[in-house]
Amino acid sequence: MTPDEKAMAITLICLVILMCNWVYADDYWESSPYNWKNSVNNWDNTEHNWDNSPNNWKNSINNYDSTTVIRNNKGKATGYSVPKKGGGYNHYDLDGNRTGYTNE
Repeated sequence: MTPDEKAMAITLICLVILMCNWVYADDYWESSPYNWKNSVNNWDNTEHNWDNSPNNWKNSINNYDSTTVIRNNKGKATGYSVPKKGGGYNHYDLDGNRTGYTNE
């Protein structure tokens, strides 16, 4: 193999590796806490937004018909999850503090 062919092969391999990383970069960004839609500074994700508030009846531990309250195996409420506008859920503890999120 000539030096030019070797350099071309190395360049091609590097391009393939970069393209593979580029494909997965979008998935990483989608679930990143630095993405605005996942940020704690985004109004849609704060407990001060009525939809996410523990004072909202749909998130209340006293509402046994609630679809947002998370209960353990003994039936005790441990928190609640609220759907996000772009899909996925924000998870909160009983005091309304955001504990996490999912994008699925």
